[in-house]
Amino acid sequence: MKKIILAIVAITLLINYVKAQENVTDFRERFLFGFKAGLNYSNVYDTEGEEFRADPKFGFAGGIFVAIPIGMYLGVHPEILLSQKGFKATGVLLGNTYEFTRTSNYIDVPILFALKPSEFLTIVAGPQYSYLFNQKDVFTNGTTSMEQETEFENDNLRKNTLCFKGGVDINLKNIVLSARAGWDILKNNGSEASTTPRYKNVWYQATIGYRF
Repeated sequence: MKKIILAIVAITLLINYVKAQENVTDFRERFLFGFKAGLNYSNVYDTEGEEFRADPKFGFAGGIFVAIPIGMYLGVHPEILLSQKGFKATGVLLGNTYEFTRTSNYIDVPILFALKPSEFLTIVAGPQYSYLFNQKDVFTNGTTSMEQETEFENDNLRKNTLCFKGGVDINLKNIVLSARAGWDILKNNGSEASTTPRYKNVWYQATIGYRF
């Protein structure tokens, strides 16, 4: 009889504990992992003043993330993302108007330091390593369209890039709404001999994620 009573008490305590955990929203001291997906809004810029003008374009962004707590208010948030960047441009060639679109596919690995002033808000910033593994260019001139997809073998193009990234997370229990801004620290050319126009990527990123 006593064993039955103890079993009932144990089950009751376990049920109450589970219900209490379901109502917890402050995950700041928990180790968490999850996945996210959303969009990049990217463009390019040149800090050395060359005449290179472009318009922004949208691309996919998504992958996995980990939240590693360092106490209540600090943490480290590494991520691994597939990230599409690039630009669109228009101009006139031999009297004809052309359109050019470049989509650059990267593996982004940001290591973000997190400041967590409240359970609902996280501020992140830190360095990012980006690896360029594929690029697609589409050139349209009137009724003619050319498409070229490249897996890089040109040593004049920089495939490994150091970047900086920062932003905020809005934490809604297991759902995370993230906004980021990032930019390359290194230019795209690995050599001054490259004929590719010199530029750096800049992008804004919005994603929605789920954490466990």
